[in-house]
Amino acid sequence: MKILLVEDEKSLAESIMEYLTGADYRCEVAYDFDSACEKILLYEYDCILLDLTLPGGNGLHLLKELKQRKKQSGVIIISAKNSLDDKIKGLDIGADDYLPKPFHLAELGARVNALIRRNKFEGETELVFGPLRLDVAGKVAFVNQNKMELTKSEFDLLLFLVSNKNKVVSKNAIGEHLSGDEADRFDNFDFVYSHIKNIKRKLSESGGGDYIKTIYGLGYKFEL
Repeated sequence: MKILLVEDEKSLAESIMEYLTGADYRCEVAYDFDSACEKILLYEYDCILLDLTLPGGNGLHLLKELKQRKKQSGVIIISAKNSLDDKIKGLDIGADDYLPKPFHLAELGARVNALIRRNKFEGETELVFGPLRLDVAGKVAFVNQNKMELTKSEFDLLLFLVSNKNKVVSKNAIGEHLSGDEADRFDNFDFVYSHIKNIKRKLSESGGGDYIKTIYGLGYKFEL
């Protein structure tokens, strides 16, 4: 799961990034309005942590832009501006949650987890598709009770494909999901092919079927 942190206080941003990265999230950060706007327009995120007071602009304007472009990212406002008006404006525009500063990182992590479960998995902590079971909270996959030995990136990719069940996901989208804005620097997406190949092999070794289909010229699709 991929998170964008929009926060101008660098020491706080570093603490949040360290905590969420330790919880196996892929995190990117924007320290000002313009860089945040660029990332929001170019890339997709599962969750955006949004400060309201930013160099160069107001976080509420970013939220409006996000909703006007019908981006599906969940948004948690994190702000020292704890006025009722700010909270109501943010929620009315389309934010999913509001967490006033200062806050405990554990509470932020819990809210991120809950938001992603609601938005991506209808609140479920486990996803079951035939013999395949994904423990979203524990980040573990099983086939017929046989645990798959997946790396963090492989589990994240399998979860991404499962969450887009029966949809074709392009190599570009997978590359961006796994590597964020660094994907723009790659000459090719051989690393995507390598990850897909490893997951398909491990699914087979665990007793699963050929659930990940290659759609030539387009990308990949998860289906049972």
